[in-house]
Amino acid sequence: MKLEKLVGERFREKPSDCVIDSHALMMRGGYMKYVANGIFSSYMPLKRVTRKIEQIIREEMDAIDGQEVQFPVVMPASLWQESGRYESIGKEMARFSDRSGSPLVLGMTHEEAAVQLVRDYGQSYLKYPFMIYQIQTKFRDEARPRAGLIRVREFTMKDAYSFHTSQADLEDYYGKFHKAYERIYARVGLPEVISVASDSGMMGGNVSHEFMLLTPIGEDSIALCTECDYRANMEAAECIMPHQRNDVSDELTMVHTPNIHTIEDVCAFLHCEEKTSCKAVVYQRNADDSYIVLFIRGDLEVNETKLTNHLGCDIHPAVITEECGLKAGYIGPVSLEGDFTVLFDRSLEGLNNLSCGANVYEYHYTGLDMTRDAADAEYHDFAKIQNGGICPHCGKPAITISRGIEVGNIFQLGTKYTKSMNMTYIDRDGEAQYPLMGCYGIGIGRLAASICEAHHDDYGPIWPFAVAPWQIHLCAVRSDDAEVKAYADRLYEELQDKGIEVIYDDRKVSAGVMFSDADLLGVPFRIIVSPRNRKQNIVEIISRDKSINTTAPMENAAEEVWKMLTKQLKPL
Repeated sequence: MKLEKLVGERFREKPSDCVIDSHALMMRGGYMKYVANGIFSSYMPLKRVTRKIEQIIREEMDAIDGQEVQFPVVMPASLWQESGRYESIGKEMARFSDRSGSPLVLGMTHEEAAVQLVRDYGQSYLKYPFMIYQIQTKFRDEARPRAGLIRVREFTMKDAYSFHTSQADLEDYYGKFHKAYERIYARVGLPEVISVASDSGMMGGNVSHEFMLLTPIGEDSIALCTECDYRANMEAAECIMPHQRNDVSDELTMVHTPNIHTIEDVCAFLHCEEKTSCKAVVYQRNADDSYIVLFIRGDLEVNETKLTNHLGCDIHPAVITEECGLKAGYIGPVSLEGDFTVLFDRSLEGLNNLSCGANVYEYHYTGLDMTRDAADAEYHDFAKIQNGGICPHCGKPAITISRGIEVGNIFQLGTKYTKSMNMTYIDRDGEAQYPLMGCYGIGIGRLAASICEAHHDDYGPIWPFAVAPWQIHLCAVRSDDAEVKAYADRLYEELQDKGIEVIYDDRKVSAGVMFSDADLLGVPFRIIVSPRNRKQNIVEIISRDKSINTTAPMENAAEEVWKMLTKQLKPL
């Protein structure tokens, strides 16, 4: 490929709307073009990167007996009505009607389509287990697309679905998939990706893991233990707090706290720490606006994913009106009257000598004893885990919170979709059973952007060899020199004859422009042909990461480059 024919512009200035490096570099390097919020077109360099990622994924899926299929982008709403998700999923799913008025959806995930494809096939236990996968375009109407390809609305994804007749078989295959994902990330140049326990969210199921690239620009928070191998997304991480009860319980005493509402102001006024207070956080159900009052230790935050999972419904922060019966800023668990769902976080269990609202304007209590004054309370885990928190595995106060980009996920779905969509098989005893499912996803564009985020400098991407758009960037400096041009042309042909992927820059531009464009394309190796090198009968060979800077004789440069590349081609 000659660079002068490459569609797309490269430029030095960082776009003002790019908040992370990978987004800025891929826009500057002519990898993609903005179309609409969260929607991009891809130029050739990005397509070559994603095509190589897809091929690595295909090889690993095929190695664990995957069968590639393709589901439709547009599906009838009836499929999603069967599973129950047509009503439960909100505005993220695009809904429309065809010319006859039949309701349709744009696929944002394909569990329903997978079940529909194989439920006639999988009617006997003899057909199991099996796994199907696709690499397909999807659309999810994200409320807040951000960071280029990290969070988009239209995206390409590899999603796979496995079907099993026993939990043991599902778990065994889930483990194989986990190892396949580890191989995929290592092969694309991200061996540092880790797996963390996660919340299943709208996908359903009881067991799930996310694969995370730890980076400060990540939008997910990850709880890691420095003493053991515990790793979990903050949404799923269990929050364990020490319960330190005082030997003597004070009397419950009402204190006048005029014009004080926040937990910080209350604790300052009462001269106590936030961890010795009981605060109320109030939500409303989306469906009917009924109130949920959650009591939690004053220094902790509510994990709304845990709360939503417990309630089994969507919620939003409450709008507290005078008519509802709640005294905003003064809500407490003692003598709370009204038609509310009242919940208690287990951080409060057994504690005493706490401060809390008195359910009377401008008054708070001191001396709250949860065992004595809230004897009927049931406690559940609703809190976000904190830095320095207790590890749920080893029990040591060794939790640290890091940021990460999710680059893949796997779920044990169980019978959530096969049961709702009436997919059954006949077992050995002639009984009808619902097969169990696993679901496994990798976003292709997000993975490409994450690789760029992990491998770049100030001048451009440093693509790992396995996914680089080309293997060699051939630069003919001063191509107006006839001898330089003739040799570079010949070397270009020799490299291609050896099957080497080459991007060839023979434009009549300055060396600075040529090398700047080469940095933005991020090809692993650069060969420089120039008048100065020609006089010395050499070519320069420089790696994009600067770890290699050598020369080769002009007469056998192609052979030397081939030997160098074969070292990169060794399998992991």
